[in-house]
Formats: sequence, C-alpha cells, structure tokens
Amino acid sequence: MIDKKIAAMVVGEFLGVAFLTTVVLSVRGSAIGIPYFVAIAAGLTYSVMLLSVGRAWNIQMNPALTLGLWTLRKVKTVPAVVGIGAQLLGGYLAYLLFTYFVNNKLTNISGHYEARIMLAEAAGALIFSFAVAAAVYNEYKGLKLAATAGIAFTLGIIVASAASNGLVNPALALGLRSWSWGTYVLGPVVGSVIGMNLYSLLFASNGAVSKAKKK
Repeated sequence: MIDKKIAAMVVGEFLGVAFLTTVVLSVRGSAIGIPYFVAIAAGLTYSVMLLSVGRAWNIQMNPALTLGLWTLRKVKTVPAVVGIGAQLLGGYLAYLLFTYFVNNKLTNISGHYEARIMLAEAAGALIFSFAVAAAVYNEYKGLKLAATAGIAFTLGIIVASAASNGLVNPALALGLRSWSWGTYVLGPVVGSVIGMNLYSLLFASNGAVSKAKKK
C-alpha cells in the first residue's frame, strides 16, 4: 500500500507545477502578458498552492528549489528525485492541456545559450531561494510561509525577465517550451544552490543549522 504522505507529496508537486504552468501560459498569452503581470500571477499561484498542499516545505514546485534544499539536507535524495520527476511531468502535461485549449502548438522560446540569460535566471533564483531559506530556517508556516515564497518568486521573475524569459523554474520552462540546459535549467539551479547556502552560512542561527544537519 502506498504511503499517504508520499502520495500527497507526489500529487502535490504535480498539481502545483501544473497549475502554475497553466496560469503563466494563460497570462502570457493574454492582453496583459507583460513580465510584471506574469510575475504577479506566478507569485500568487505559488502562494495559493503552498497554502493548499504545501506543509513545512515538503512541496517545492520547482526543481531548482528542490536541489537547493537537498544541498541543505532539508530534502532527502529519494523524495528529491521523485519530486523533481513529478514537477517536470506536471509542467509538460500543463503544456499539452494548454495547447489543447487554444488548439495551437506553442513556439519554442528557449533560444541559444547566452551567459547573460543564464546569469539573469541565476540572479532571479538566488533572490527567490534566499528568501525561501529564511522561511525554512525560521520555520515559517501557513500564510507567512506562502506570502514570503510568493512575493520572493514574483521579485525573482521580475529580475530575471530583464534579460531572459523570466521563469526561474526548470519545470515551468519545460511547460512554456523554454527548456535549455545552459540557461533555463542551469541558471535557476546555480542561483538556488548559491542563495540557500549563502543564507545558511551567514544568516541562519547555529541552532537552526545544527537542527538541519540532524535531519
């Protein structure tokens, strides 16, 4: 019999990314599809999904975030791998659903590798992950956790959109046909790992760090 917690984690990751991707695709394709409105919509969706299915960061809805938390030993290896698989599947199926709704395929917007695009995605992810690390170490819960993560995600997207498609999430990039290893995958992962470990090394209390290592 499948453990309820594992099933909830997998389904939560899948639905969270699927809803997030669908919302971003819908807003980008609308008359208000400018980066600021896309960022706000993404942040609000992220907050709502955390309030709905996320508890104590057992659901991240972002492969880069999952890997960052894994480096802090906040997520174990097997749940991280399974969670990332569910996130990517959620993004891809959201793409299929959206193209069915609009009855049209989406143009690939990943482009070619450019250092400035990778760095923009990394900068956005660093902002996002730094705030998430603060929420994790200070044990934010409920509305406080959702608001912190949602606002940080919004700000991260705004910063990244200065030079990139402003996604800060490899699973979201997959759903928006912006998947590129050198930019929209590597950028967010590098930014997330740096942001989280920077907070852990310089700003987390010794007690919080010791508690993290025991997990």
